[in-house]
Amino acid sequence: MSGLVNALVIVAVAALVITRQFRARRLDADRRWWLLPVILAFVALREPGMVDAHHRTESVVLLAAELVIGLGTGAGWAWTTRIWAEPDGTVWTKSSKASVAVWIGGIALRAGLFALGAVLGVHQDSGALMFALAGTLLVRSGILVWRTRGLTSASATAAAYGGDGPRPAWKERV
Repeated sequence: MSGLVNALVIVAVAALVITRQFRARRLDADRRWWLLPVILAFVALREPGMVDAHHRTESVVLLAAELVIGLGTGAGWAWTTRIWAEPDGTVWTKSSKASVAVWIGGIALRAGLFALGAVLGVHQDSGALMFALAGTLLVRSGILVWRTRGLTSASATAAAYGGDGPRPAWKERV
């Protein structure tokens, strides 16, 4: 794919994911939460030019920093997302205002990396950004599924030991 198509895919995926996360959504921990990040990573890694041939070391360092920022953004986003279980056992999530701060920080750091690369004369391909976005989504989803399993096992334990009926809804504070 061309750089323009990659950029459009990145913007579309980010816009879709971000807008969906600021509405309360039911979380299904059993579905393939890892599929979209794996597809994005595959598409990003297929692209030649992720590493600048003329500035290999600088390019790899920038790529590693981009990935670390992406993983940190995903972890921060997951830990600032509210999760709660309804009395029927369904688990819901909704990103908080702190999640907005995480996204703004991540975007600012990525812009700083891009500016640093431009100053160093390193050619930066959109594949690196797509790869970091895949890491962000993978880490966020993985942490949410992990946090959710604690909620669902607590709900199942309470029901298994004969509670007096449905459990009151519980929200996790962020």
